[in-house]
Amino acid sequence: MPLSEQEQRLLDEMERHLMNKDADVVSAPRDGQTLSYRNIVYGTVLVLVGLGGLIVGVSSGLIVVGVLAFVAMVGGVVLAATPARRSAGATDAAHAGRTPSAGAKKQTGPSSSFMDRMNDRWDKRQGER
Repeated sequence: MPLSEQEQRLLDEMERHLMNKDADVVSAPRDGQTLSYRNIVYGTVLVLVGLGGLIVGVSSGLIVVGVLAFVAMVGGVVLAATPARRSAGATDAAHAGRTPSAGAKKQTGPSSSFMDRMNDRWDKRQGER
């Protein structure tokens, strides 16, 4: 079902507002947050090996094998979800072109948590109104 003219205008206005106000969020790459293809493959293989070990452990009655296989499965999921590491030179080059926004309350560095940065942004937006 197509959007009405009013809904389409509202959607376009929201997109423009997002691009104007939050361009850093929309266009900025997630620093160090890209998943590694290699980690995903190794993690998947580890999960499958763990699943096989879990089946063997349960069918043979060896609880220790089942527990170790389960731990291997959890490790595989963690490995697959781990972001790729960047070298120090690549990280410095990525940050060289960026400057903090002029309206920022405080300098948010890698030591501040995600929720702290989101709360700071929320407070800043509420102060603009």
